Amino acid sequence: MRVLLVEDDPLLGEGVNHTLRREGMSTEWLKEGANVAATLKHSPFDVLVLDLGLPDLDGLQVLSHLRRQGQTLPVLILTARDDISDRVRGLDGGADDYLVKPFDIAELVARLRALVRRHAGQASGCLQLGPLRIDQAGRTVTLSGSEVGLGRREFDLLEFLLLHPSRVFSRDQLVEQLYGWDGDVESNVIEVHVHHLRRKFGTGVVKTVRGVGYRLGELT
Repeated sequence: MRVLLVEDDPLLGEGVNHTLRREGMSTEWLKEGANVAATLKHSPFDVLVLDLGLPDLDGLQVLSHLRRQGQTLPVLILTARDDISDRVRGLDGGADDYLVKPFDIAELVARLRALVRRHAGQASGCLQLGPLRIDQAGRTVTLSGSEVGLGRREFDLLEFLLLHPSRVFSRDQLVEQLYGWDGDVESNVIEVHVHHLRRKFGTGVVKTVRGVGYRLGELT
C-alpha cells in the first residue's frame, strides 16, 4: 500500500511516517499542500492522509482542487478540528474518512486499510461490509456467500450507505435519494426499509443517530 502523507507537524509527521512504514506501507511525506496535486499526478498512491491546518493552503482547498481534477483517490483527513461542522465540511468536500487528533496510531492504520479495501471494491463494482457483499452491476447481495433477496428500495438504501460509510443522513435526505422529491411515500418508509435490512443482516447493519438520522453500522 502506497500512502501520501501531508502533515506539517514534524513530530507527528515523523511518528506517523515511521509507523506506516513499520506496518509495511510505502510512504511519501509532504509538509505543504502546494505540491500534492503534482505528486499524485506523477506517482501512484493508494490513499492520501491530509492535514487541514497546513502552512500554505487549507487542507479543504487542497481536497477541493483534487476532486475538481477528477482525482478519486481515497482521502482520510487528519486534523485537530473536532467540531461537527468541520467534519461535515470535510466529508461533504470529498473526504472518505475523518480522524481527529490526538488519535491512536493503530486506529489510523486500520482505517487506511479499510479505505483501500473499500475503494478497490468500488472500482470493481462491488461493495463489502464484512461478510456482506454487494454486486452493483448485478444488483445482488450475498452474506457469507449466500444470496439474500432484497427489494429494490432496500438494495438502493444499503448500496447508498455503503458508498458513504462515514456520513449520517436524515430521513428526508434518504427519501430524496430513494424516491426523489416527487415521490408520494409514507412518512415511515425509511424506518420500514431499515427494519427490513436489520431483520436480514442484524440490528447493527444500520445505525440510528438519535435526533439526526441513520448511518452505516456493522454486522453483529
